Formats: sequence, C-alpha cells, structure tokens
Amino acid sequence: MAPSRVLLVLALLILTVAIATDAATITVVNKCSYTVWPGALPGGGVRLDPGRSWTLNMPAGTAAARVWPRTGCSFDGSGRGRCITGDCAGVLACSVSGEQPATLAEYTLGQGGGRDFFDLSVVDGFNVPMNFQPVGGASCRGASCAADITRQCPPELQVAGGCASACGKFGGDTYCCRGQFTDHCPATNYSRFFKGKCPDAYSYAKDDQTSTFTCPAGTNYQIVLCP
Repeated sequence: MAPSRVLLVLALLILTVAIATDAATITVVNKCSYTVWPGALPGGGVRLDPGRSWTLNMPAGTAAARVWPRTGCSFDGSGRGRCITGDCAGVLACSVSGEQPATLAEYTLGQGGGRDFFDLSVVDGFNVPMNFQPVGGASCRGASCAADITRQCPPELQVAGGCASACGKFGGDTYCCRGQFTDHCPATNYSRFFKGKCPDAYSYAKDDQTSTFTCPAGTNYQIVLCP
C-alpha cells in the first residue's frame, strides 16, 4: 500500500476512535415508588417500573437532546395511550417533546471544544425530582433537583400530577419572565419559588449560565428519577 494510502487509513482510524470515544451512555434509573414512563428525544420512550433502568446509547455530536419523566400513563398493545404529565402525542415511543408540566434533563454531547453540556430545567414546570450525574469517576459535577415541588406547588400553579410553570399556566409576557430577577417582573415570585427548591435547575426563560454543567466529551451519565 502506498505511503499516502497508509496515512489516510490511519487518519480515518484515529477519527473513528475519537468519535467512538466521545459517544456516551445515558442511563435512566427509576428510584420512585411508582412506575414512570420516561420519554427521550432522540430515544423514544419506555415503561420503567420502580428499581428498573433504561440505557440510551448516544453518538458523539448529539445535540439538543432531552429526557423527561411521564407519569400517570396508560398504553395499549400498539403503544397508543395518554399520560397525565409529559405526554408526547399519545404514544409510548416519543417523536415530539412532552407536554407541560415535565421536569427536563437536556444535553448536548461533544460540542464546543470537546465538552458535553447538560442541565436540568423546570422552565416547562415540574413533575418528578431528578438528578443528572456523570458516572465512572469523571472530574466534573452534575445537576440535582431532589425536591418534590409537586407537593409544595403554589395553589394557582397546581395541575394534575405536577406543578405548571407560570408561563405555561397563564401565558403571555406578563407571566413569562424574560429578564433577570427584578421587582418589575410579575413572574419573578414564581421563578424564585422554583429556583429556591431546585437551585441547580433552569427556572425561567433567561436563567443565568450557572445552571449549565459541563463534562469532558465521552463521559457517561445517569439520570435518577426520585433520587
């Protein structure tokens, strides 16, 4: 084989190894006392009974991915049905995002200089406590929202199975706090409520960057429901 061909093959092998190394597994663990039906984009959705786990193998370069727990679901043999929270068009295997309210785990793999970016978000409301943690000895920290906000939800935001965001419940700019915390934003009190219960999580439309977490590309993660 000509030297130039050898170099090309070696370069392709190195690139393939690098891409494979940056891939990640996202393991969803249900520690709740009840069944949860997590949805994922990409990934679909499953039924997850207490104590069971679901592993997603995500390739490097996966962008704008999300996982959210659905509760109060009922599906027939063909995978059609409905969920009280986080429903995604009445199917088990999601191809669209879940409806509010739903606690969100969001992530992008291997972007921006070989880093993974991830967060927990309650911008779309809250239904299940969650942790999003790196595993395997990674030298980076994860996000936690261990509080059960549903039990402490303001009465005006209470909905079946969860706690709605003020924006989702009332709509309009009056309740969609688009700036930083100020006394002039009527939604601020709601934003502070969510932020106080889950300080690691995004809680309003323009939350600050301390709610974003990063790890080296190739890190594996565990999303724990009801940690």
